[in-house]
Amino acid sequence: MVGSALVRRLEAAGFGNLLKPDRAQLDLADERAVASFFAREKPGIVILAAARVGGIKANNDFPVEFLLENLRIQNSVVEAAHESGARKLLFLGSSCVYPKHAPQPIPESALLSGPLEPTNDAYAIAKMAGVKLCQAYAREYGGNFISAMPANLYGPNDDFDLESSHVLAALLRKAHEAKMNRARELVVWGSGKPRREFLHVDDCGSACLFLLEKYDSPEIINVGCGEDISIRELAELISDIVGFDGELAWDRSRPDGTPRKLLDVTKLNNLGWRPAIPLREGIARTYDWFLKHNAS
Repeated sequence: MVGSALVRRLEAAGFGNLLKPDRAQLDLADERAVASFFAREKPGIVILAAARVGGIKANNDFPVEFLLENLRIQNSVVEAAHESGARKLLFLGSSCVYPKHAPQPIPESALLSGPLEPTNDAYAIAKMAGVKLCQAYAREYGGNFISAMPANLYGPNDDFDLESSHVLAALLRKAHEAKMNRARELVVWGSGKPRREFLHVDDCGSACLFLLEKYDSPEIINVGCGEDISIRELAELISDIVGFDGELAWDRSRPDGTPRKLLDVTKLNNLGWRPAIPLREGIARTYDWFLKHNAS
């Protein structure tokens, strides 16, 4: 999802010499293969968006895979970027690197200031290690390796598999299926009280290009819209967009996760960047994409 959005944004900006091998061509967890690719191609700019990702269920069920696979990907790519002489690297982290009970909105200074949310701590620790690796290369070798922490992302090419998807994509699919099946209710995990910030992936792509052009500090920077919404409000909004007119039912046996995740985006806003896609419009566009590519 993120990679395709980055390609769209870069191509729209006139960048043509893009190296974008897929998984069949290059396994980013394979250190030797990555080193060979970088030595051969010698990219000037590297954006590390690849990761094993998933929603609360996938993170909770597969902590070993989420930790090991992401560490392997990050270590291979960041080291190879340095060894091949890349001028700049952008590492994409995640808002889940912040403590479960971080101050709201979450400033960049909250990193490593408290315990993590247990349901996704393996993924968060891997991403934190990636941040520290980039900072270490900057400190020891002077590399221009920067790290951005995006809010919850959604949009075209999202994962709509209910076993692995994030909340927005999962609710979109559930609402669509409930509508098609003329169901009387839509079951949502948890209490509906947690609040989340959602950023359209095309806005994330725009922010990444902006940071590559305008930001050179090894200190992390948040990327978001500065607004959040409760899961209940999100479910109601998605139901309205999809056209599901049944009731919402809450499965309180399922985890809520972190109570609130709203990023402080003052730092990015002060540099001159703001998102362009409102949440309702972004969800509607994502639903149109879903209907074309996933709906049966």
